[in-house]
Amino acid sequence: MSSPPRRGLAPEAIVAGGVVVLLVALVAAVFVSGIGQNLYPPDAATSQAKDTRGLYDIVFALAIAIFLAVEGLIIWSIIRYRRKPGDDELPPQTHGNNLVEIIWTVIPTVIVLYLFAISYNTLNTVNAVSDAPDIRVHAVAMQFVWKFEYLDGSGNVMATQTVPYYATTSADCAQASMTNAGCGGMALPVGKKIQITLDSPDVIHAWYVPRFLFKRDVIPGQTNKFEFTIDPGDAGQAFRGQCAELCGTGHRTMLFTVLGLSSPDYDTWLKSLVEITNRTPPPVPSGAATLQLTAQNIQFDKTSLEAPANQPFVIDFKNMDPPGVMHNVQIRQSDGTTVIADQPTIDGGNEAQYQYQGLAPGTYEFICIVHPSIMHGTLTVP
Repeated sequence: MSSPPRRGLAPEAIVAGGVVVLLVALVAAVFVSGIGQNLYPPDAATSQAKDTRGLYDIVFALAIAIFLAVEGLIIWSIIRYRRKPGDDELPPQTHGNNLVEIIWTVIPTVIVLYLFAISYNTLNTVNAVSDAPDIRVHAVAMQFVWKFEYLDGSGNVMATQTVPYYATTSADCAQASMTNAGCGGMALPVGKKIQITLDSPDVIHAWYVPRFLFKRDVIPGQTNKFEFTIDPGDAGQAFRGQCAELCGTGHRTMLFTVLGLSSPDYDTWLKSLVEITNRTPPPVPSGAATLQLTAQNIQFDKTSLEAPANQPFVIDFKNMDPPGVMHNVQIRQSDGTTVIADQPTIDGGNEAQYQYQGLAPGTYEFICIVHPSIMHGTLTVP
């Protein structure tokens, strides 16, 4: 006895159709709710970033079109070829179709060739560098600090800026005075062609600013360079930057900002930085106590120091590590977070006499801001 004919949609078709409809509904909900904006890169802040964003928009639009076409065909096939009442035998079977095979070969080939062409063109535009940029900055990435050297037209260093992990946040930097050369990173003029050269003395790092839609590795023994022009409409904006390659235990501390300034504000800012760079340290106060401290093999030679109460004192600090390894001595409250006195970092092979104002009796912490987890100690003021 034969089984009764099956009516309506087959269970497989119902399940497949339901899954596809649910998927389409979820995608639509993502975009309608605004969550889909996270699928897009941030707003472009440079002319090169706009080229990258344009390429992304084209690729994303093609991806959406292909997704809709494929899902539409799936849904159509489920409905068109579902089992109907009275379908007790297999429908006619088709084996091979030259036209269909040509279509599904030619269309992807054309899409891939088109994407290759526009990607190649965008890559060449973004990677283009000139012989005479308006601004030159040499960025040195090292464990775990950034050093930015501002160069003149001949490639000579005019001013230097070292950016430790506790550098000013983007929000604070945007509100800071334009003459604040200590703002947490590089300041650059908008509307100017800026060339950055990258070097590393130790391991692989990366220069990455999300709103520039650009990342470039910093590789030991290889100098990389790139150019960008910040949109004039972003004058006064601060852009978050970071190292985007895992470079060691202090990787998370390698943060910086890029502050976009108008040309007059940038000239004022740079003049202030040049003055700070070339400033002669004040003479050591007569009779001030001098404490000796040495850094070697990324360690302080002492874990405890003692300074007189309410009297200026000096830390004669020697950095005996190789060039490219930066250290300094920062004094904090015993809670480890409140900074009492800060000093600039010095490169390996150099010495500095850090001067401090008198401290009230108590117990304090001294650290190297570049390697705070392993270079720290206790300063006692009896």
